[in-house]
Amino acid sequence: MGSFSIWHWLIVLVLIGLPLIFVLRAPPAGSNRFGDIPPPMSFTEAISSFFQNYANFSGRASRSEFWYSYLFILIVGIVVVIVDAVLNNEIVSSIWNLAILLPTLAMTTRRLHDINRSGWHQLLAGLFPIGTIALIVWYCKKSDDTVTMSEIERVFK
Repeated sequence: MGSFSIWHWLIVLVLIGLPLIFVLRAPPAGSNRFGDIPPPMSFTEAISSFFQNYANFSGRASRSEFWYSYLFILIVGIVVVIVDAVLNNEIVSSIWNLAILLPTLAMTTRRLHDINRSGWHQLLAGLFPIGTIALIVWYCKKSDDTVTMSEIERVFK
């Protein structure tokens, strides 16, 4: 048993301290630098947007687009696992997971842009539990509705 060594403290610092640096830092002040406020979407609009913006890492995604897309991914994932169990292999689920990897990363990046955060914050998910909890809270957060530069330009034109 014994006491904590310097290596134990280093591990604790990396797993708890490092994510806290990114989590507790406020987003940049001022207008949202990623574009206009996205409109709320229905389930079918969100799925359509998910596949239309397959590799689009710019812009913003509303909460409804994000959560409806994840609901769709969950439902299809359950069906695919059942199909794999019937076929007694994992080919279908492997193909599905590979097919949705890039659009999921893109949609998550756009969702983080919606709250004026960088898409690189997705990497915090690997620093469990602090980073994962912070990301879930950010995904649920209301859109950053500060005035964008295009709205300011429209006022002065």
